[in-house]
Amino acid sequence: MTEIFDKLSLYLQFSFVQYALIVGVLIALCSSLLGVTLVLKRFSFIGDGLSHVAFGAMAIAAVVGLTNDMPLILAVTTLSAILLLRTGQNTKIKGDAAVAMISVGALAIGYLLMNLFSKSSNISGDVCSTLFGSVSILTLTLTEVWLSTVLSGIVIVIFVLFYNKIFSVTFDENFAKATGVRTGLYNLLIAVVIAVIIVLAMNLVGSLLISALVIFPALSAMRVFKSFRSVTICSGVFSVVGAFLGILIAIVAGTPVGSTIVATDIVGFVIFLVIGAFAKRKA
Repeated sequence: MTEIFDKLSLYLQFSFVQYALIVGVLIALCSSLLGVTLVLKRFSFIGDGLSHVAFGAMAIAAVVGLTNDMPLILAVTTLSAILLLRTGQNTKIKGDAAVAMISVGALAIGYLLMNLFSKSSNISGDVCSTLFGSVSILTLTLTEVWLSTVLSGIVIVIFVLFYNKIFSVTFDENFAKATGVRTGLYNLLIAVVIAVIIVLAMNLVGSLLISALVIFPALSAMRVFKSFRSVTICSGVFSVVGAFLGILIAIVAGTPVGSTIVATDIVGFVIFLVIGAFAKRKA
């Protein structure tokens, strides 16, 4: 045990580990805040769909040869979020069908482009690292850290400022609309914010595992707490602790960062499940 703590204290002195922890914790916090809303609105699948779109955008950026691909990925993912929202309201194409169409199409086109215009001798490795996360979270530059921090800060500020509106849209959209709340505008805001979170989380857990950051903290908190505020706060704490421990374990054990964070969240979910069942039986 002492050897592990000594190893951790040594690693924590390096700036790349500090950068990874800062960005990882902020991304996890943002994901958990909006995750509660998405789970309650039964929109959690949107995160999975947009992550596939982000993969397709990343493939296009790689083919074009962009050194900084985040602006393109952010723009494409945000436009797709808006498109999903509009298409999901179409009576001819239901929401789940629209997500399936866009996500599968983007994933297929992205992989096709990476094969046709390959600039790497290890396509399988590139695709695997993009889908399941890579060590890029440990090679962040100071500029990328500041960009992630600013974007995460904006997401948190938006959630705090519009908390009441998001709450009303989450629980009873029809009633909120009847009372004068511009539900379409706030649904659009939620979609755009989710797109930002997806882009930020790609380097942390990969495009296929992003939904875990959205779903597990919210579902875990719901096993123990019942009010929206309590679930949101618990979800945030759960996600931050899970990301922090996951990154540290990955660094010490040499395991993939994204998969380790998700595995940590799964363990946390099981613990909360047991606590919730015990509390319900005791009541």
